[in-house]
This record gives sequence, structure tokens and C-alpha cells, in this order.
Amino acid sequence: MMNELQKAERRVSVLEEKKNAYLYGTPAMDDMVTSFKESTTRSLVKSIMWRMVAGTVTFITSLRFSGSVKVALSIVGSDFFSKALTMFLGERLMNNSSLGRGSSGDNKKRSLIKALIWRLFAIANTLTVAVFVAKDLSIASKIASSDAVIKTTMMYFYERIWSKVEWGKEYEAEFFI
Repeated sequence: MMNELQKAERRVSVLEEKKNAYLYGTPAMDDMVTSFKESTTRSLVKSIMWRMVAGTVTFITSLRFSGSVKVALSIVGSDFFSKALTMFLGERLMNNSSLGRGSSGDNKKRSLIKALIWRLFAIANTLTVAVFVAKDLSIASKIASSDAVIKTTMMYFYERIWSKVEWGKEYEAEFFI
């Protein structure tokens, strides 16, 4: 019984410290924020911005390997809509996982995992679209494989940059007064 009373007193003491930190604005307030979620708008902006960056790479690789502006634009156009939607959905799903997420942002491991998971889907998508549009498996394979190498690296750094951006992060406090 005495042990439980001591534990309860310690908990009250910790809560008192946190309350005072909140009320008086001491640096200890930073410790109260334990996690965050990304807003839906942030996920939408991230997915559309990535599609612009990635679409440029796909256009260049498609043009290089197919030699046709029409084929390159067709692949990019098909990719843009299907991948923007799936990336948005992926962002919302990843938002439910706290793996690799700290109080201030995503760590490098989380960025790498997100990049690899996304690229697996994106490679299959690009290959499929490129086969249908270019009607040549050899060209489609070259487009998809070069996209995979270039964009996996780009996606990792894209995620690292976004982990530093505060806009659209909704922080969750450990307690409320």
C-alpha cells in the first residue's frame, strides 16, 4: 500500500512540473510533445509535389528510351493521376504508424522504409503503364528500371526534406489541462 502511495505521489509531482512548464513556458514544455500526425492537406501537397518532381524524371527517361514525346507524355500523364492518388493514400496509411517517428519528425530509417515501399509499387505501376503505352517490354523495362534507381534516391531525400518542414504537422500533447 505504501509503495502504491509513493508511485502516485511521484506521478502527481511529474504532472505538477509539466503543468508549471505549460503555464510558465519553461523549456520543459518541449518534452510534453510526444508525437504528431500529418494533416490531410500536408499529405495531399506532398503527393502532388512529388508527382511533379517524379513526373519530370519519368518524362526524361521515357523520352530517352522511347524517342517519342507522345509516348513520354502518355506515360507521365497516366502515372500522374494513378500515383498521386496512391501516394496520398500511402501517406495517410503511414500516418497511422509511429515507426521511426520522433517528436520533431521522421527519422532516416522511416524515410528509407517509406521510399522503398513506395518505389516497389511505383516500379510495377510504371512498368505496366509503359508496356501498354510503348507496346515494347524492352523499352518499358528500361524506363521502369532507370526510374527505380533515380527516384528511390530522390524519394529518400524528398522525405528527409519534408521531415524538417513543420507545416501540416499536428502535434499531440501528453496531457491536457
